[in-house]
Amino acid sequence: MRRWSLLAQFAQLPGIARLLLLTQLAFNVGFYLVVPFLAVHLSKDLAMAGWAIGVVLGVRTFSQQGLFVLGGALTDRFGIRPTVLTGCVLRIVGFVVLAAAEDLGTVLTGTVLIGFAAALFSPAVESALAAQGAALEDRGIITRTELFGLFAVCGEIGAVTGPLLGTALLGVDFGLTCSAAAAVFALILAAHARWLPRGARDERRPLQAGWSDIARNRTFLLFAAAYSAYLLSYNQLYLALPVELERVGAESALGWMFALAAVMVVTGQIPLARWARTRLGATRALPLGFGLLSLAFAVVAAWAPWTPPPGPFGLAPAVAFVVLLTLGQMLAVPVAQDLVPRLAREDNLGSYYGFLSSAGGLAVLVGSGAAGGLLDLAAQPAAAAAVPWLFLAALPAVGGLTLLVLARHYPNENRSH
Repeated sequence: MRRWSLLAQFAQLPGIARLLLLTQLAFNVGFYLVVPFLAVHLSKDLAMAGWAIGVVLGVRTFSQQGLFVLGGALTDRFGIRPTVLTGCVLRIVGFVVLAAAEDLGTVLTGTVLIGFAAALFSPAVESALAAQGAALEDRGIITRTELFGLFAVCGEIGAVTGPLLGTALLGVDFGLTCSAAAAVFALILAAHARWLPRGARDERRPLQAGWSDIARNRTFLLFAAAYSAYLLSYNQLYLALPVELERVGAESALGWMFALAAVMVVTGQIPLARWARTRLGATRALPLGFGLLSLAFAVVAAWAPWTPPPGPFGLAPAVAFVVLLTLGQMLAVPVAQDLVPRLAREDNLGSYYGFLSSAGGLAVLVGSGAAGGLLDLAAQPAAAAAVPWLFLAALPAVGGLTLLVLARHYPNENRSH
């Protein structure tokens, strides 16, 4: 397939693949409709203390990222369809509970349900997409890397649309926003109950089978450890970027920076994924992508000690940071998502994807804590302002070098058509 048009590629896909892609879009719409505004609601509407808000947000992250490894194993044990449907039901219940919550205990209950729903839902959808991608690649319709590229585009569209809708509802009632999110997931539930096949990789194997397989797969364990630097790096859009914008006195530009990243993903992800798959392969695309991640932090490190120039030129390091970080993500992630099933020998995909996500979540938890302590040095131009950025640059650099060393152990990328 030679056309790079998003709609052209989408139209050629079979119904199940389209369902999975639209699911990711709707999933992010429902999620980002509520979660970015949760802290505001807890503070202003429920008058919760800062420590309580921190606990809620931390519990949400752990119940999602930390439990992905369990959700993936449950996918392999019970099958994709029941896991997806259960995740949808839990998220609907979670949003309903959150809409009615007026105390910390109830808020935590709703938050845990919302997080665990994603831990069930996401590995199941990713493993279904991987299986679909392998079949479509064998038929010459689309490569699995490109299919995961489309998956990223749909997710990005949802991640942009959700906050816009949430902002529109922010002046109304938070309960209404939660109800709207629950309605989105009710539609997702209905669609999967109607169209997701009952036999989609429904092997019903022992719960620990995937974990045992992962424990014996040393190449994948090293890959997961190295790749976790990606999620930590990309998370710095929310932690480190605001610090740089504060340094140059342009805090209001944060929304524009997110918009820039979204436009890059929506317009450039598909051709870049195709180029990475056909011209580079995982052996070169992953180290190159991680090199761009590292370079993004290094550019800011070079500028951080100096007084920023006046006007829009002061935003140059932040813009370079967003562009390089997004390019690194666009280059590495679809290739990595295609590589995971090959490292897993196309088996126990839920467990493998779940483990990869949980490894990234652990890296974010540990790494962002360390980075957060150092980022105070970057708030003002000084010699020490480069230190946190250099620390952050070193992490994907080490990850990329590790992936480069591992490259000789990657399975053959070529498929017969």
